[in-house]
Amino acid sequence: MKNPGHSDTEGNKATARAAATSDTDSSDHVQLKVPLIQQSFHWDCGLACARMVLQYLNLLHENAFQNAMHELQLTKSIWTIDLAYLMHHFGVRHLFCTQTLGVDKGYKNQSFYRKHFDAEENRVNQLFVHAKSHGVNVEKRTVTIRELQEHLSQGHVAIVLVNAVLLLCDLCPRRVKYCCFLPIGQKCFCRSSDYQGHFIVLCGYNKSSGSLFYNNPGYADRLCRTSITNFEESRCSYGTDEDILFVYVNS
Repeated sequence: MKNPGHSDTEGNKATARAAATSDTDSSDHVQLKVPLIQQSFHWDCGLACARMVLQYLNLLHENAFQNAMHELQLTKSIWTIDLAYLMHHFGVRHLFCTQTLGVDKGYKNQSFYRKHFDAEENRVNQLFVHAKSHGVNVEKRTVTIRELQEHLSQGHVAIVLVNAVLLLCDLCPRRVKYCCFLPIGQKCFCRSSDYQGHFIVLCGYNKSSGSLFYNNPGYADRLCRTSITNFEESRCSYGTDEDILFVYVNS
């Protein structure tokens, strides 16, 4: 469905392309100027990432975003396939790569998924079944670091599902204390959990240091950096399905 606030003009495309490049002069180092938007609740990290991406593409209009959420019936349980449908709604070229075309029944036994599993299983499975007919691009395959770097080097970005329990930022002074970064004072509900799903926006890399840059919606004031080794560990953790939503600047 066409985005109500999107004008498919060459002017807008040129603006988006210009905004896409930051420090991309060298193939060794890329750092894209993706705006930081902080999540408001413990459950809306995926929506905050979608807002970052849409603003990066000059397509974020809050009324249109709220209308899209209503039309797509998005609730407090946001899966990567929901974000793929959201990108399609706004006319954004995308590709969702995953290891599981649907819901892994094994997740029913995980504390992170248990609360909403029964209610969400059929809904999410139906989104996968109808994805192709709705223009949502999904592929079952593994994504390599080299592929991610090539994607970023062209000014594109990606939304990645990671295990927040494992993800470590080299630039942050200390490990994040809150699950999905709840406001200070609220109890962390996953300190003993082996999995805590969290969405981030991948926005750069440095080949020499073997690191990747990303926006963490838990913060509104910093760019995060992690080693490729740690990134791979957190994004390939059981529970993520290795979900990566590629987003392209030019529609």
